[in-house]
Amino acid sequence: MRLKKYIGDRAFYAMALSIAVPIMIQNGITNFVSLLDNIMVGSLGQDQMSGVSIVNQLLFVFNLCVFGAMGGAGIFGAQFAGSGNEDGLRSTTQYKLVIGALLLGVGLIVLTGGGDWLINLYLHEDGGAGSIVSTMDFGRQYLNVMLFGLAPFMLIQVYASTLRETGQTRVPMVAGIVAVLVNLTLNYLLIFGKAGFAPMGVRGAALATVISRFVELGIVAGYTHLHADEHPFAHKLYRKWHIGGALAKKITLQGMPLMINELLWSSGMAFMSQCYSTRGLDAVASINISSTICNLFSVTFFALGMSVGIIVGQLLGAGRMEEARQTDTRLIAFSTAVSVGVAIILIIVAPLFPHLYRTEASVRAVAASLIRTAAICMPFDAFANATYFTLRSGGKSGITFVFDSGFMWVIAVPTAFLCSRLTGIGIVPLFAICQAINFIKDILGFVMVKQGRWINNLVA
Repeated sequence: MRLKKYIGDRAFYAMALSIAVPIMIQNGITNFVSLLDNIMVGSLGQDQMSGVSIVNQLLFVFNLCVFGAMGGAGIFGAQFAGSGNEDGLRSTTQYKLVIGALLLGVGLIVLTGGGDWLINLYLHEDGGAGSIVSTMDFGRQYLNVMLFGLAPFMLIQVYASTLRETGQTRVPMVAGIVAVLVNLTLNYLLIFGKAGFAPMGVRGAALATVISRFVELGIVAGYTHLHADEHPFAHKLYRKWHIGGALAKKITLQGMPLMINELLWSSGMAFMSQCYSTRGLDAVASINISSTICNLFSVTFFALGMSVGIIVGQLLGAGRMEEARQTDTRLIAFSTAVSVGVAIILIIVAPLFPHLYRTEASVRAVAASLIRTAAICMPFDAFANATYFTLRSGGKSGITFVFDSGFMWVIAVPTAFLCSRLTGIGIVPLFAICQAINFIKDILGFVMVKQGRWINNLVA
């Protein structure tokens, strides 16, 4: 009887997968193409791969800030959608556009003015095959082109997140699939100079990504406005601006901590990567290889976590509190169980992927060990991810802040800093220690979810 608390019926899993699978497919294809992109760049040489990897780590901070801003407003978007309030959903979308434009401006200023300095933080000699000067040059080339992709990326998140909050996950999925196919094709043509194109190397990889983002934006924005009858929030989205002071204040108070949380969490991840980079350019290359393949396998629990936020958020907005609690328990259990199976597969195939890269045998061996370590920790990451989206669904931004970025900067970052600066341990044990401490986060998440303070209707 107690087991039924954690296991739903066939209809329950069909409902959950109808939300999660399109997100999973979209993110899976995106990460698969990212893997192929990474392999293509890696075939040019280790310095090219490391330069691109470092810049992507910096762009990751901007991307997560945008995700945080969309997610903060999305708490209200999901609940407005659940209650059938289209005017509220339109105002929420307009808020996303405003905050997204502000983040875009800040991102461009920081990356254009301090890009070289930020890249240089990750460059440390280790006596390996990498060159600091060459890695710096390739990183700079890649960044200068990628800056043109920040605006379409921001707008894609505005439209795609709002569509998902209404339960429409198929269109963002299709747009993502088309975009990654465009990206993959252009990568091949522009990186290596095929079909009459001049070989552009890392600049070609960046240009392919930028073009694919404009394609994706055209699909999601075009669909939304062409089907405004099905999605009334799109009616006069840019002409009838009415966010409302009271709503703007509520979204800011509830959502701003989430955006700041994503900023602190992503910058904490970037800081930890910098700690790993103190072990040399070979360590940077190994981390890049392992993280690329692990990201591909992690789309399962990430998509299931996002479905927690959408499904539970809609139930809370509809006032079905007990059902929201029960559904959340089952979704967390489902996400964790799925990740166990994925982790087993990843452990088995770990030694194979590093051989796809043109790099030293020692780098490939270290990358395989890092992949296994990340796979062992994957179920714990899945549980933490699902509890994070649970806390977020009810608008408990303060609790979410403490749980996510608070943990990052109070426990994870100091651990990485002290281990990297005060010890001489290699990159594998350093990475393992930093991954293992996330078990503490699982305990915190379990306690916070069980307390039930996240069960709130924000749009009643």
